Amino acid sequence: MKTPLFFILTLAATLTPACATPSPTAHQMYAAVAMTKAQKNSSTPTDSGIYLRQADGSWTTFGPRVLGIYSIAEQPGSKGHVLLVACSDGVLRSTDAGKTWRLTTGWDVIDVRTFAFNPANPNEVYVSTCWGPLRSVDGGANWKHAQAGLNLLFAQSIVADSQTPGRVLLGTEDGIYLSTDGAKTWARTDSPPATALRLVQSTLNPNILLAGTQGRGAWISRDAGISWGPVDATTAEANLYAVAIDTNDAARMAIGGWGVGVRVSADGGRTWADRSTGLPVKNVFVLAFDPDVTGRLWASTFEEGSFFSDDHGLTWQDGGLYGAYGYDFVFVPSQP
Repeated sequence: MKTPLFFILTLAATLTPACATPSPTAHQMYAAVAMTKAQKNSSTPTDSGIYLRQADGSWTTFGPRVLGIYSIAEQPGSKGHVLLVACSDGVLRSTDAGKTWRLTTGWDVIDVRTFAFNPANPNEVYVSTCWGPLRSVDGGANWKHAQAGLNLLFAQSIVADSQTPGRVLLGTEDGIYLSTDGAKTWARTDSPPATALRLVQSTLNPNILLAGTQGRGAWISRDAGISWGPVDATTAEANLYAVAIDTNDAARMAIGGWGVGVRVSADGGRTWADRSTGLPVKNVFVLAFDPDVTGRLWASTFEEGSFFSDDHGLTWQDGGLYGAYGYDFVFVPSQP
């Protein structure tokens, strides 16, 4: 007996959602850099700032042309319309997908570094600066200082806990601080009393955080930032400007710094291996795992270009941006 065609089509339609593998979210990759190797003297920089990576691997300039751009962020849920840029002059904000920009901080805010959004309320955003953190409750349109409880103010990195709204970690000159009230007040963790240069949280296991410090190497927390311990004795006294945790494997991590190159761990920070062979220099300022390419690790070297590896650092390929002093790699979800 022949099976009716409508039955086959109905069965296929029923099974398709269960069998289909969802495609990964595509991201736009941004790089914040200064082209210091061949610096051009100009009041308006033409070769430094934010670069956007194209599908063919080339880079094009994006956003405002101002000095000292450190990072870029998109307000979640804004469909790419609301963008924030951290720079030497303060916070720049765009509400039209980067066509126009407005400075939203005052004269007393300079040297802004990184952003973090409350996962439950994207209008609540925090930012690290050289005069301590700021907080905004209107998506970055207005800002207030949030310094209560800090011993030293200079802060280079900030993370909003993805699993607990209102819980924020801040990297300062005096180590890592924790806030449980949306960055209004701070208390010091047991991290080392050293400048925390970079701080990241695992997207797969939010209890894991990794920090790079000045002169005290890498430190890890496995309890969401409450307690911290050192990792990688080889770099215990190094300046580590770059740390990253794989978005597809919480046990895979990378650290980098001046004279350190790139070091990778595949077992959650318990053992580390040098992965600098193939890089033109062992001075690394930025590391990031690509969320769209499983296992791809990006590294920004000092003035010798950016590189990426698809085999956990065993080999490297040229990623462009030769001559750059890198500050940050940022992956923003692409808009449909």
